[in-house]
Amino acid sequence: MTRSSSSRTEEVAPSSRKAPEAFRSIGEAAAELGLASHVLRFWETRFSALRPMKRSDGRRFYRPEDMELLRRLKYLLHERGLTIRGALQELEGGGSAEGPDLALEPVTDGAGVSVKELQDAVRLAVERGDFRLEEERADARVRLEALLEELSGLKARLDKVRSGA
Repeated sequence: MTRSSSSRTEEVAPSSRKAPEAFRSIGEAAAELGLASHVLRFWETRFSALRPMKRSDGRRFYRPEDMELLRRLKYLLHERGLTIRGALQELEGGGSAEGPDLALEPVTDGAGVSVKELQDAVRLAVERGDFRLEEERADARVRLEALLEELSGLKARLDKVRSGA
């Protein structure tokens, strides 16, 4: 085993063994939060307050304060259903993500229904075995197949025109 591979193994040690004040690699931070690493990298591009330490080789290390911010972002974005902009406003406004008295309204679908309400409705439908969604999906599939057939015909005609026939 090479030196680099053994150090790589040490980096992905379970975060449960780490003290709360320990720094975490992006993989450890993501695992602890139940998120994918690319989500954390994306959040870094959108939230200027999220600036983990970076080694000279570019690897990220999240400090305890970074982890706290990540937990808050996860709450705002995933549990509250806020948009990136809404979460930015919440962070800039200094609001607390700890309780239900957050000032911003959750994301809606345009008809006043929050994303959280939609998620809850889908979960409930699945629990009840309400599979009307499958019927709608089958109807959509039929429409898509008809469109595909029409597009294939148009492509054949276009190819014929291009070839000069």
